[in-house]
Amino acid sequence: MLTRQDFPALTAGFVTVLVGYTSSAAIVFEAARSAGATPSQLASWLMALGIGMGLTCILLSLRYRVPVVTAWSTPGAALLITSLSGVSMPEAIGAFVFSAGLMMLCGVTGLFERMMSRVPMPLAAALLAGILVRFGGNVFKVMPQHLWLVLAMFLVYLAGKRLRTRYVIPLVLLAGMLIAGMQGELHWQQLSLQLAAPVWTTPVFTPSVLLGVGVPLFAVTMASQNIPGVATLHANGFRPPISPILGGTGLVNLLLAPFGCFALNLAAITAALCMTPQAHENPQRRYLASVAAGGFYLLLGLSGATVGAVFAAFPQALVMAVAGLALFGTLAAGLTMAMRDEPLREPALITFLITASDMTLFGIGSAFWGLVGGALALLALNAWRGKA
Repeated sequence: MLTRQDFPALTAGFVTVLVGYTSSAAIVFEAARSAGATPSQLASWLMALGIGMGLTCILLSLRYRVPVVTAWSTPGAALLITSLSGVSMPEAIGAFVFSAGLMMLCGVTGLFERMMSRVPMPLAAALLAGILVRFGGNVFKVMPQHLWLVLAMFLVYLAGKRLRTRYVIPLVLLAGMLIAGMQGELHWQQLSLQLAAPVWTTPVFTPSVLLGVGVPLFAVTMASQNIPGVATLHANGFRPPISPILGGTGLVNLLLAPFGCFALNLAAITAALCMTPQAHENPQRRYLASVAAGGFYLLLGLSGATVGAVFAAFPQALVMAVAGLALFGTLAAGLTMAMRDEPLREPALITFLITASDMTLFGIGSAFWGLVGGALALLALNAWRGKA
């Protein structure tokens, strides 16, 4: 039963969805257009993604009583923008089905979980900190251009932390909306509710498209999304069984792929929003935040035709500020844990720096290479110490 103490979890769930959609919905729109999607197919894509994220967030969080947050693959969508040129919609759907099947296979075999269980905690924490540091920095990056809006939100955050209220982020969000409204930066005039309708596309499995689109989509999603997603869970003290979570996410993705659900994965940045003390003071109740996020995802999925207008109403500076402020605590905890053990300090630092660099190599993002670099440093330094 929900109590008054659970209210921040609802706000954390809303902020999670707000950040998730506003930060990358435009990339999904562009990916759908690259595949030649009609307006009804684009609405179906958003509907399938929203329902997929909603179901997996709710069911997996309730099953394991931990904040399991899923998301669409933003790097995967970016990959599709360039790789779907000249590919028909049925062939693209076939690649989505193939990628989802590979994801489910990783969950069923347990291979991915065995690999992630070998990652030392300081490296996982450094990986998380490297992912989040630019979001924390965004608060001050956007402040000069939107001084009164962001500065007021920052001061409300400091006051809330000083008073030790559990409603810090709800107050920050409310303050931001009030000031944005007074400045005329909330644009509700184009908002109207329209229910989306699913559009089935029978998949066509063309070998060249499976290899050229399906395999890279799977690889990018695993390396750039699922690895930091697991690291986020572990760095915040949550260790649910990863294999069934990955298998369940892959299964839902597989079932919804013909409607445009191109790739689902564990979230990292938005997941961290559900794992902070601001989401709930009791770690054992923080799963309510991800359940709330799932509920908002379902609502937005059902109204996929107008989801862009909903989040376009919020100024980008407000979204960036509330996300960064909400992640301050998690970022601080990650840095503390990363630097905790002296023998692992340099490998953790290397992991952090590579991840924070936002580099891309061979089409794979910095989170994967941060983990690779940290592991290589760990092996090299341990071997050197063993010979000394």
